[in-house]
Amino acid sequence: PYTSFARNATSAPAAEYYDYIIVGGGTAGCALAATLSASAKVLLLERGGVPYGNPNVTRINNFGKLLADTSSPSSPTQQFVSTDGVFNHRGRVLGGSSAINAGFYSRASRRDVADAGWDPRLVNASYEWVEAKVAFRPRVRRWQAAVRDGLLAAGVSPYRGFTYEHLQGTKIGGSTFDQSGYRHTAADLLEYADPTKITVYLYATVHQILFRTTPTPPGKKPKAYGVLFRDSKGISHVAYLNSGPTGTNEIIICAGVLGSPQLLMLSGIGPGHQLRDKGITVILDQPMVGQGMSDNPMNGILIPSRRPVGVSLIEVVGTTNFGSYIEAASRISFQTMTPSMAQAQHLANQEGSDPYRNRTIGNVIILEKVTGPFSKGYLELQSNDPNDNPRVTFNYFKDPRDLRRCVKGMKIVKRVIESRPVSAFRYPFSTFQSLVNLTLSIPTNQRRRHVSASHSMRQFCVDTVMTIWHYHGGCLVDRVVDRDYRVIGVDKLRVIDGSTFKYSPGTNPQATVMMLGRYMGQRILRERIPQ
Repeated sequence: PYTSFARNATSAPAAEYYDYIIVGGGTAGCALAATLSASAKVLLLERGGVPYGNPNVTRINNFGKLLADTSSPSSPTQQFVSTDGVFNHRGRVLGGSSAINAGFYSRASRRDVADAGWDPRLVNASYEWVEAKVAFRPRVRRWQAAVRDGLLAAGVSPYRGFTYEHLQGTKIGGSTFDQSGYRHTAADLLEYADPTKITVYLYATVHQILFRTTPTPPGKKPKAYGVLFRDSKGISHVAYLNSGPTGTNEIIICAGVLGSPQLLMLSGIGPGHQLRDKGITVILDQPMVGQGMSDNPMNGILIPSRRPVGVSLIEVVGTTNFGSYIEAASRISFQTMTPSMAQAQHLANQEGSDPYRNRTIGNVIILEKVTGPFSKGYLELQSNDPNDNPRVTFNYFKDPRDLRRCVKGMKIVKRVIESRPVSAFRYPFSTFQSLVNLTLSIPTNQRRRHVSASHSMRQFCVDTVMTIWHYHGGCLVDRVVDRDYRVIGVDKLRVIDGSTFKYSPGTNPQATVMMLGRYMGQRILRERIPQ
């Protein structure tokens, strides 16, 4: 649908002028760009291609292939491994991580909205704007129905039915996969854009935000005025902000949880000592850039199913009263059972050491995710190349409160597995202990396996921790950006994406990140055109 305004960056002129320059066509950036194009000239720069036409992205049955395909610089999925030894992924495609995740759609809680200081009415309208394009009610089949009934039997109540709202108890949430198994992403939100006022450049990697720093009058801040980006052939281009009579034109970074703090650092905003070590001119010594990195730890139990099951990702969720979410997926081989396992399988295949290679079995999995979390880490530059992943440490379970939540959550998982509805899918000989041992035998991460993990759920949580892709932080509100997402200490620059979150909102953050793009787009337009 974007042939009129989306094109390869190789076609970009050496220099152009826009009212708004948005870096990152991901989960927030697409919603923001579409909204701003209603009243302004907008440039959206995306380092990847389009999701359409790639069946690994668009079809639910190819979820595992999508995660495992990280071999090419143009692959939609870019894999990284945190210093904690946990496999992870980030989107490198229009739509960002909404194009590579498991598709669960759920709003933030009312408390999340209040804590952020957002206008509830505008928040609801923004969610509805998103949902009209990308959210669907899943068709719940046998496995997901069994998990729903097992959660209720385990005491995760009340039953909330189908809802996008974040509520305690057991519910059926939304999905960005429609009932035919076709994925819809944040890129679909560009259908709202005014094609006469928006330009999208694909395979456009931004290397630097440009600032006016000299001469700087006393009391004045460095001011962003343009971006330097390179196309797939390595040719440099510059996009500048229009001067404009309103004075509100801005550069807005929506490059994601890793990309946004990374780009700030590469542009001279970050911990001064780290930037100098990389030979980067310091525009603003801001030690909080890259701090507060968190990833919600996930642990799960794999269950070989004796019953045939269809493909399902996350549809049913149990929200406990102690900070743990219980979810499930089905018909997943060892290659595809989790985002982490896809990469583990890919590596094992390369080494020829995988005992389960080419083996297809009917697996189901029940997962536990810790909310928050309390544990915090940090991000550092590994190089001056924006194509390289930064070095990330999440410090899983460093805060003992997260570990306690995991143990309690896994106790609920045990009760669900042993419930009558879920027991119907287990082989008679498969006790919970045997399933724990099976899960421990699978290389879900690069961490050491301790013998005690088979009988200590605390050690099991630590040893088998995985990601569920809900990592966040690095450009936190009140530390790096203000409540209007303006970067503190400079002018004409904002960050709007999950890097600003102190914790992951709701059960899954993608709905809220898309909502935030729409929400802030409307707020910015109101500043531009006073009502």
